[in-house]
Amino acid sequence: QELALKSLGSEGLFLFSSLDTNNDLYLSPDEFKPIAEKLTGVAPISEFEEEETPDPSGEALSLVAKFQPLVMETMTKSKDGFLGISHVALSGLRNWTAPATPMSVMLARQFKAFLPPKNKLDLGDPWWIIPSELNIFTGYLSNNRFYPPPPKGKEIIIHRLLSMFHPRPFVKTRFAPQGAVACIQAVSTFYYTIAFRIHAEFQLNEPPDFPFWFSPGQFTGHIILSKDSSHVREFKLFVPNNRSLNVDMEWLYGASESSNMEVDIGYLPQMELESTGPSIPSVIHDENGNVIDSRDPSGEPIQFVFEEITWQQEIPWEEAAQKLEVAMYPFKKVSYLPFTQAFERAKAEKKLVHSILLWGALDDHKPLSASLPVPGSGRTLRETVLESSPILALLNESFISSWSLVKELEELQTNRENEFYSKLADLHLEKYNFPVEMIICLPNGTVIHHINANYFLDITSMKPEDVESSIFSFSTNFEDPSTATYLQFLKEGLQRAKPYLQT
Repeated sequence: QELALKSLGSEGLFLFSSLDTNNDLYLSPDEFKPIAEKLTGVAPISEFEEEETPDPSGEALSLVAKFQPLVMETMTKSKDGFLGISHVALSGLRNWTAPATPMSVMLARQFKAFLPPKNKLDLGDPWWIIPSELNIFTGYLSNNRFYPPPPKGKEIIIHRLLSMFHPRPFVKTRFAPQGAVACIQAVSTFYYTIAFRIHAEFQLNEPPDFPFWFSPGQFTGHIILSKDSSHVREFKLFVPNNRSLNVDMEWLYGASESSNMEVDIGYLPQMELESTGPSIPSVIHDENGNVIDSRDPSGEPIQFVFEEITWQQEIPWEEAAQKLEVAMYPFKKVSYLPFTQAFERAKAEKKLVHSILLWGALDDHKPLSASLPVPGSGRTLRETVLESSPILALLNESFISSWSLVKELEELQTNRENEFYSKLADLHLEKYNFPVEMIICLPNGTVIHHINANYFLDITSMKPEDVESSIFSFSTNFEDPSTATYLQFLKEGLQRAKPYLQT
């Protein structure tokens, strides 16, 4: 390392390290390939090898990409005019104004990756198209990378689809949960509707600039395809845009993994792929098996008629999406309702509201507080305490749960059309401290208990005898101090609420 630093300098070593994927201080031909292609301008003819080559005479599906760039004004850093942020750092983001490939044609058989395994034929029973290889114990993948590793197997079709937006998609994200999950939404004699959810991200910069990671909260969508994958009736993939913030961004400021990193969030109005119609034969045969022209004598394309699909079983899209969400995030076995709806339900059921207030989303695949001393407190919460069985049981029994973005509550706070909702937001924001605040309150919004995530993670990483506060005492029933402490937090809230709930 020292010799490499002396020979290459810090920035040269940074670039070398980003290409040296196995950290052996040697660039193999495969590792050098991305930079060689960049320097020569010569791209390979066939980028990836398929595990099995689809029949080129099979059906072809036309796809269009629709993209509206990130709204720069929604970034937190825009409030001070991006003060102190170099123009170069954001150049990849600012220059990404259109999809890399607005239209593409793919063979229907390539979508075979979306078909269910033989043991997952029940509606709503999720399976992994691309399994997640990360968890809270494995940590996360390096930030210091520019070029995605070559995709393999079922990753190939996902990579090809996402490459329509930008040339550098990473099918496996740096943080858990990675991968892609799917379930059957509807079934007929010959067809499936498959709902899917994908966690992927893009690298927007190239050397000599430093990495800039662009991570949409999720990609979701559906595909209607025949059970033998010879025909695709419909395909749609998109980034949901129903929340006020839906993208996380991180960029490095130096030539090492430990360099300063900036983090921000923003709103992406549109990123979607959609089929222009059903897949159609690449080669057309007449009744005698002879190849015929795809256009009629007048030069018009031959029109195909497709049979109507009669679904024998189906579940609503919302139910399928919920199943995929729980597969990605076991903490979602507890329903997390929208903010105002949670208080209405709590009032009707005479329960407390368990609310999590965040700077960035709780169910995006990234920790939106990665620049904090305690990295990714939202991610740590959802992958530890919020997934544990005792917490899930108590939340389901005694609380109505909700999570909200600070930005959303700030908007609700200024909404004078509904004074009660405005007051609820006001009471929450009074208690909020960056980055995540866990709050327990009455159905009328009165906060009876709260704790900041960073403080919570600090005290649960200490030895029990070192914790000064008697409020969060450790229970001997659980080996995991964070579960015990969060359970104590919830029980303390229930205890404090007793006088109010009894009246």
